[in-house]
Amino acid sequence: MSDEWHMLAEEERLFCDMLERICAERIAPKAAETDETSGFVHDQLRVLAEAGMWGANLPEDHGGSGISAPALLRAVAIVAGACGSTASALTAHYLATDSILLGGAQAQKQEWLPRAATGEALGAFGLTEPTAGSDPADMKTRARRIDGGWHVKGTKCFISNGGVADFIVLYAVTDPDKAHRGISAFILPKGTPGLEAGPAERTMGLKGGHVFTLNIDCHLPDDALLGEEGRGFRTAMQVLDNGRIEVAAQCLGMAEAAMKAAVAYAKDRVIGGQALTDRQGIRWMIADMGLAFRQALLVAQDAARQRDLAHHGQGGRFSLASSMAKLAASEAAGRIADTALQLHGGYGYTRDFPIERINRDLRIMRIYEGSSEIQRIIISGNMLA
Repeated sequence: MSDEWHMLAEEERLFCDMLERICAERIAPKAAETDETSGFVHDQLRVLAEAGMWGANLPEDHGGSGISAPALLRAVAIVAGACGSTASALTAHYLATDSILLGGAQAQKQEWLPRAATGEALGAFGLTEPTAGSDPADMKTRARRIDGGWHVKGTKCFISNGGVADFIVLYAVTDPDKAHRGISAFILPKGTPGLEAGPAERTMGLKGGHVFTLNIDCHLPDDALLGEEGRGFRTAMQVLDNGRIEVAAQCLGMAEAAMKAAVAYAKDRVIGGQALTDRQGIRWMIADMGLAFRQALLVAQDAARQRDLAHHGQGGRFSLASSMAKLAASEAAGRIADTALQLHGGYGYTRDFPIERINRDLRIMRIYEGSSEIQRIIISGNMLA
């Protein structure tokens, strides 16, 4: 484990060490092939289920591992450093299970969370729409009461795991007159009549972590409503507070992998009888990568600690810290990966080295779960309040 990651309990350090070995042996070797074939990361997710990662975001009384948020930050970073696609699919699953944990009734938690923690049920988070990405309050999907339940109709887009998930937590408007207070959430099991997924989108990166368009025209029973009617928007925002820290973790994991690869390459690469690391300009590039990584890590670790306090009832919302972590890590990771590619020269532009893939995988991190521009709006709004 890198020296930059510290302050974990002994059991958590052992867990992360074990996870690092598993990812190095069974997930990282498949990353390039996954990128080339665009095959979904089913096998890699099964490995993570065996390692206990499917429930790493959940408390023990719901079948999870009960690790701290800083430990989860490190664990997700380890997975992402081995394979960005696998980390993307895993954290999309966390968005779904967090939705149930934070917004669901006790019976719904008991039905879904233990199965989701063991790897029996993969989740998806159905929030984004063609006209409601950065602003979920502009949602067009509608759910209206009918005899015995609900009729839900609409379209979702860019839904990670959507076409392969065993259940989807779907957000829809139940009262158009109440704006965001009229949004509710529903649990749609796989095979629900009227739920159709299009083909996986052809993406620039994260090619093994598939995203889908979902067309919904479903009749759902009363107990499909997640928790209380009208609480969906609040649940989604709480889930995204968690999710943005997990995006930061993915960025840190991929940035660390790129940085280590660049340092190793620079040490071995000899030009004109001189190692790259003997050149001052190269040393400055390495220093800038290290500083950018350290800054982003500290911001993300602070957000993770605030998340822990909030979940233990010792703090309030951590939206500001979460947005700062997501913004800092995604932008730093982009710079680090680009510098790492530059250090590799022409070889970095080829698929023979992982740097090219990491650059593509990282690009979405400044867009999804709230773009960099949205994070700046959230941060400045908090500062000006």
